[in-house]
Amino acid sequence: MHFVPKLKGSVQEMFPAKTFQCTIKDAQGKVYFEQADVLAPEGWSQLAVDIAASKYFRKVGVPRTGRETSIFQLVQRVVKNITASAQTQKYFNSEKDLKIFSRELEYILLSQRASFNSPVWFNCGLSDSYKVKSESHSFYYDLKKKKVVRLEDALKKPQVSACFIQSIEDNMESIYELLKNEARLFKFGSGSGTNFSSLRSKYEKLSGGGSSSGVISFLEIFDRAAGSIKSGGTTRRAAKMVILDIDHPEIEDFITWKYREEDKARALIREGYSSDFEGEAYRTVSGQNANNSVRVTHEFMNAVEKDFPFTLKGRSDQSYLREIRARDLWKKIGEAAWGCADPGIQFHETINQWNPCPKSGSIVASNPCSEYMFLEDTACNLASLNLGKFLSEDGSFDYAGYTHAARVMFLAQDILVELASYPTEKIAENSVRFRPLGLGFAGLGSFLMRKGFPYDSSEGRAWASHLGALLQGVAVHTSQEIAVKKGSFPEYKKNQKEFWRVLSQHREALELLPNTQDSEIENLRALARKVWEEVFARKSKYGIRNAQMTVMAPTGTIGLVMDADTTGIEPEFSLVKYKKLAGGGVQKIVSQSLPQALRALGYSEKMIDEITSELLKESSDRSEMAILTSKLKPEHFAIFACANDIQPEGHVKMMAALQPFLSGAISKTVNLAKETSVDQILEVYQLAYRLGLKSIAIYRDGCKSSQPLNRKSDLQKPVDAPKCADCGGQTELVGGCFRCTNCGFTTGCIS
Repeated sequence: MHFVPKLKGSVQEMFPAKTFQCTIKDAQGKVYFEQADVLAPEGWSQLAVDIAASKYFRKVGVPRTGRETSIFQLVQRVVKNITASAQTQKYFNSEKDLKIFSRELEYILLSQRASFNSPVWFNCGLSDSYKVKSESHSFYYDLKKKKVVRLEDALKKPQVSACFIQSIEDNMESIYELLKNEARLFKFGSGSGTNFSSLRSKYEKLSGGGSSSGVISFLEIFDRAAGSIKSGGTTRRAAKMVILDIDHPEIEDFITWKYREEDKARALIREGYSSDFEGEAYRTVSGQNANNSVRVTHEFMNAVEKDFPFTLKGRSDQSYLREIRARDLWKKIGEAAWGCADPGIQFHETINQWNPCPKSGSIVASNPCSEYMFLEDTACNLASLNLGKFLSEDGSFDYAGYTHAARVMFLAQDILVELASYPTEKIAENSVRFRPLGLGFAGLGSFLMRKGFPYDSSEGRAWASHLGALLQGVAVHTSQEIAVKKGSFPEYKKNQKEFWRVLSQHREALELLPNTQDSEIENLRALARKVWEEVFARKSKYGIRNAQMTVMAPTGTIGLVMDADTTGIEPEFSLVKYKKLAGGGVQKIVSQSLPQALRALGYSEKMIDEITSELLKESSDRSEMAILTSKLKPEHFAIFACANDIQPEGHVKMMAALQPFLSGAISKTVNLAKETSVDQILEVYQLAYRLGLKSIAIYRDGCKSSQPLNRKSDLQKPVDAPKCADCGGQTELVGGCFRCTNCGFTTGCIS
């Protein structure tokens, strides 16, 4: 059954349209972006249209108009390119099937049910639709020639993946080759992660007899390069992940690097320099342009638990060994995270327990926000379903729409693998050898609120688990169907036994979920079981098209474009938001999830109006929860708890509920109160390890002088720090990066 109603006309005719006057002003009131008469579906918010127009519209080189002028034009540019590539790649047996796919994809995107990651919107279709050219070169794998081919015009086969993992070797040529490749990735709006543990430490000798300058010295060079590049030209700051193994000789310096630099920034701020993230204080210090993570092992965690010594090992000089007390190193991690939020933790063996292709290599790194974890020199294009769009007015969940949208988006993502080109020959080849994809969802926090369940509850976690189990099952099932037509990924046979072992782990996790009293969740369980039964029934007959299928991305910019109340799997940050108005300016509103949830819980319209008015009072000096506590039944308080109201364990348990149903991992920040101690941070890391998470990142309120979030009791004005790097507006923390709620500029996010 197809998703789009059968109409004689175009998909656009299904969406009543209106013109929007798009204006984005900076903190001083100066116009930052302006475009008149932007045509868009009338159901889109002013903010969604503003962000899409300012970030994704092509501004030059468009025939007749010079620039893109409508959301419909933007969506059609992308869909037309994907459809043409599907035809060239022979995905469909008939023109009718191709047309149905094209209409369904266009409908899903225009209805904000889903979105691709930003590089698709930046780059896809510019060459086909507008004959725009690029002077940059790229690489793609030519299936007919069975080799990687250099492409002189990168936009002919555009870069569409948000996530890249790149390797590095212990020689100068490799180090500076990576520097060059990162710059090219950032240019087209993507992010890159690398494990630098192969580099020898400053304690080791060079082959010529001198001493190495060490890992940190090179990381400073990479940091400066990233800080100078706005990813995608004018879209956002470069996104980077830097990883070092726990047994590297320079691990202590790495752990404390950003913390030491933060102290320098504080000193400069005390002397009167600007505290803005883009101000002189932060631009003067190093280490601010990447997320840092330590890759830890079972051996190390065991040494911490038993208070054993732990050995640091040389890279080029295997005889270099140095013992250190594991608990001392562990405490340094906690102290640094307390002071600047970095480093995060990645759990090496847990990650590789879920590695579907171990015969092809170990997983040693991730993308910048840690949701894509796969082999080195690979890329992943992301897409996210907007959960809120699958809730009807009465609050019931649209199972069929969710499942079908997942199938259509996954198929489109697979088409993108060969539609695209890549920055290096290795990545171009591996993209075809493994075909990794990252389908996920966004808006979990607002979804649960609207359903009337606390984020930190067994019911909330049950919804997350079953939504994930169904999504992963549908993705695998769709991958099997594509393989029937197009064949398995080339590395499948080598890894077939291990691949199905991992799929069995996903299926077993579904069977271990406890029964609930919720009929909708039980319907989800039944659907997920049926899909997984079909997957395993096809095991001996069909292969698999994709080595990786699902992740949970931060959905930074695309979350705004989809009008998702909350990003990724994060809870609401605040019940009070700021709605952009046509022609500029903002209006303070309550989250649209709040009245919907209150109605579902049986509150009268009069009481809903009272609560809303109280929250919006400019003179109110009470916290949101204090206002709700005075109005709601006690059993309903927890439903409206926001990020900083939820205990750290609640954040970690939500991640643990979802992790077994993902090919990759989860981009999420565990919010901690300012008073949180170092020991409490380490307890969060320990809990993440015990519950089987692949990675964990925290943010303690107030830990940076450039504070991304501030729960001021004065609700009458937006948070004023840190300033957005582009427009000076308010930013918020989204899955480990800072997103501007005014212009959409993000630092660190890649989707």
